[in-house]
Amino acid sequence: MIRENMIYELAKPEDLQAVYNVVQHTIKTIYPKYYPMEVVDFFCQHHSEDAIANDIKNGYVSALKIDGTIVATGCFVDNHITRVYVLPEHQKKGYGTFIMKNIEVQISEKYDKAYLDASLPAAALYEKLGFSTVKHERYPVENGVILAYEVMEKELHG
Repeated sequence: MIRENMIYELAKPEDLQAVYNVVQHTIKTIYPKYYPMEVVDFFCQHHSEDAIANDIKNGYVSALKIDGTIVATGCFVDNHITRVYVLPEHQKKGYGTFIMKNIEVQISEKYDKAYLDASLPAAALYEKLGFSTVKHERYPVENGVILAYEVMEKELHG
């Protein structure tokens, strides 16, 4: 899985468009299989270009590059993992796991636990990585549709 031509590093302002495209393309391709369009639209707005630009500016976002092309991204603030996306055509290759392990190491330098809000498509991966559900949340989006998601945590022993 780890390839010589693979680089995982902090995203720079000039990476914004590529990171934004990874997130938006992944949401628009994968989430409709799990959620109604109101939820898909909510995630697209939640992970807006402005939100990602702000996270890059604050040094929260990393990008996974294969042969110089960004194919995945990871983001965390303090001990809360906020955004991990891998382009659909690059999923099932271990990149999401690689990013999660990287983030866990960084978080464990300052915290004993990591938290995340799990989307349905990603919950199984997070469970496989040792995260467990601590509560179920409901968030109303448009047209009376409810986004249900799990808050998950993992004990880190850094």
